[in-house]
Amino acid sequence: MRKIFPDAASALEGLTFDGMTVMSGGFGLCGIPEHLIAALRDSRVKDLTVISNNAGVDGFGLGQLLETRQIAKMISSYVGENKEFERQYLAGELQLEFNPQGTLAERIRAGGAGIPAFFTATGVGTLVAEGKEVRNFGGRDYVMETGLVADLAIVKAWKADGRGNLQFRKTARNFNPMMATAGKVTVVEVEHIVPTGTFDPDQIHTPGIYVDRIVLTVPEKRIEQRTVRARSSSEAVAKKDGETA
Repeated sequence: MRKIFPDAASALEGLTFDGMTVMSGGFGLCGIPEHLIAALRDSRVKDLTVISNNAGVDGFGLGQLLETRQIAKMISSYVGENKEFERQYLAGELQLEFNPQGTLAERIRAGGAGIPAFFTATGVGTLVAEGKEVRNFGGRDYVMETGLVADLAIVKAWKADGRGNLQFRKTARNFNPMMATAGKVTVVEVEHIVPTGTFDPDQIHTPGIYVDRIVLTVPEKRIEQRTVRARSSSEAVAKKDGETA
């Protein structure tokens, strides 16, 4: 089956519909499928439920879908970098299902593994456990969490071959591999496409059986929080001496 598509828009063609659930990979702005998110925005699909660790930033990543009001509900663990998200949530315009970060990761992994529910001690006795079954195992209470699946998973990888086998690079290997397994359809944007057979089997992070479509993109790689400090007087003197030399 032909998996490589010429651009993000064609990679999503025929897959989107109003009210669908989308998993979007990444952590902060690291490893997010920014081109597929932009194509999703341009498709004008609406009433989305989006499962993602966070909600991007204003004007970039999932923040674009918030600005166009295409997201109806977020299932996330951290949303603190997006003012538009805050505004919509406080105004009652956006639903939010908060999850402890590890629980969110395990819910996605469980969904991809075909596990409908599991028990965890995280959140017992807090708001996280409200309305959920709590059961005691070995003298300790555990809350039941359900696995997550999505109509569409959009994922960012470093390399892919023609069969869809994937490699992720460093921090981008966060929510992306597990989301690739938990989408009914998985579309991946990659930085490099290599010939099939290039990867040693032990180097494959996600097998191509989980991948339906691939698009080659050039990543923007923004920095979410740029932190700088003033140059110290000693550094300034050293720089000046170096320039003089």
